[in-house]
Amino acid sequence: MKAEKADKRLSAKPVITGSEAVIRSLIAEGVDTIFGYPGGAIMPIYDALYDFQDQVHHILVRHEQGATHAAQGYARSSGKVGVAFATSGPGATNLVTGLADAYMDSTPMVCITGQVAASLLGTDAFQETDVIGITMPITKWNIQVTRQEDIPGAIAKAFYIARSGRPGPVLVDITKNAQFGEFEYEYVPCTTIRSYQPVPELKQEAVTAAAALINEAKKPFLLVGHGVLLSGAEKALIALAEKAQIPMASTLLGLSAVPVDHPLYVGMLGMHGNYGPNMLTGECDVLIAVGMRFDDRVTGDVPSYANKAKVIHIEIDAAEINKIIPAEVAIHADAKTALEALVDEVKPSTHEEWLAEFRAADKKEYDKVQHRELYPEAGELKMAEVVRLISEKTKGEAVLVTDVGQHQMVASRYYRFKNPNTNITSGGMGTMGFSLPAAMGAKMGTPEKEVVAVIGDGCFQMTLQELGTIYQSKIGVKIVILNNNFLGMVRQWQQLFFDKRYSSTEMVNPDFVQIAKGFFIPGKKVTAREDISAAIDEMLATDGAYLLEVVVEKEDNVFPMVPAGAPVSSIRLE
Repeated sequence: MKAEKADKRLSAKPVITGSEAVIRSLIAEGVDTIFGYPGGAIMPIYDALYDFQDQVHHILVRHEQGATHAAQGYARSSGKVGVAFATSGPGATNLVTGLADAYMDSTPMVCITGQVAASLLGTDAFQETDVIGITMPITKWNIQVTRQEDIPGAIAKAFYIARSGRPGPVLVDITKNAQFGEFEYEYVPCTTIRSYQPVPELKQEAVTAAAALINEAKKPFLLVGHGVLLSGAEKALIALAEKAQIPMASTLLGLSAVPVDHPLYVGMLGMHGNYGPNMLTGECDVLIAVGMRFDDRVTGDVPSYANKAKVIHIEIDAAEINKIIPAEVAIHADAKTALEALVDEVKPSTHEEWLAEFRAADKKEYDKVQHRELYPEAGELKMAEVVRLISEKTKGEAVLVTDVGQHQMVASRYYRFKNPNTNITSGGMGTMGFSLPAAMGAKMGTPEKEVVAVIGDGCFQMTLQELGTIYQSKIGVKIVILNNNFLGMVRQWQQLFFDKRYSSTEMVNPDFVQIAKGFFIPGKKVTAREDISAAIDEMLATDGAYLLEVVVEKEDNVFPMVPAGAPVSSIRLE
């Protein structure tokens, strides 16, 4: 009965408050989940939300930063726009890290903040902060709404901008008077904005030129970026690779676009990527970069990067083309559209000798690094063997959410991803504290999937308060803390580049399992190799959330490694 009443309300065009208009507009955009934290300036919107609880699920986080990361996890796993609420002042400024993270990683998100009344703007009123000025550099678009009549249009525009083209975060700041004011409500979705062309028109001549380079190539190489996942181009990418037998390597955020067991997949690029992709980048003659921006963690020393190759860059954002690596052929287009066109023009080919070079590099890396990491016979537990067991027991089908540091690199290297959009991590910003709230959002976005958060002991302590959210909202995430009692990645750098001067990186940690129990979440601590397999089984079999702390080797390092700023060919195996 209540749902019927709400549906009838939504079909009318009544005179309503701006606050109710916010909720109605979100429902019109298909929003079913909101992550947020109430406060004075956004209280009218929360009051309106009370009447729509049968249609919109609000998740009460424990910190506004957690709301943004949860919205990111939700968006990345579900493909929808994530939504977060916060009040003015400190509530709004607490969104900044998550907005910057979403901006760097092209994650569609709409944040709605309350603001003091328009008459008080600029007076340093209680909890007034210029959130528009603060967030302008880290949002795709932001707007302050001071009139209730402008709320539906602003929200419609926000969702259109957030999800279209290269996705990104948008912030809508609404003054308190606009939330209270009444007007005749009508919602019209936004489908176009003058001067904004999110999807460029594919130029066939660029496709033809790119195909000609690929057809002549002896050593072509495909780089798979996040844009492949964002555009849903996975099948087109694999079709191109299979037709011309081109090896594929993934950026950190491109992981899961290609199944790890695909015969043409050769591993991860970058500082802690696989030996073959890094070494052989310098040997390829045609480099096809799809939906990636040539981040410094991929290129290392730019002048020496891929200097034998003619570069084809497929990219939806014109600002990324020729920004770092000059392109012989630039295809300014949506990745899926471009790849589908390219498949038609590329000729079938084989590159057996070239692929054999990758396999030889794989064997070298396995013999020198991977075997001892994945299958140690003595000593303390290693991060890699824990990730291997999780991967085997979830069959590579879980949504893996990682934080930032050694555990992130190990998990990214050794989890055997099978399905798209199952790798969720903080790439460009490298935000510690990302994983726990992002895993909450990922589970809300895809409740039918197993969601496993792999977190370092340092990262966990940045947002551990979200255990309260997990308990209250009954979010069934599995939490694995790889505890080495160090800020591991910083310690590794200090060991290798700062003469083992371990300055402020060793940690005295609390009892993580006891903390979880304080939030009524079951858990276990494992220190012995013979106990880890059964402990993972217990975690996965538990109905609901579970925290597993695994004490791993204290000074374990992640290899291979390309020193910062060095040529990728200088990659170290030890």
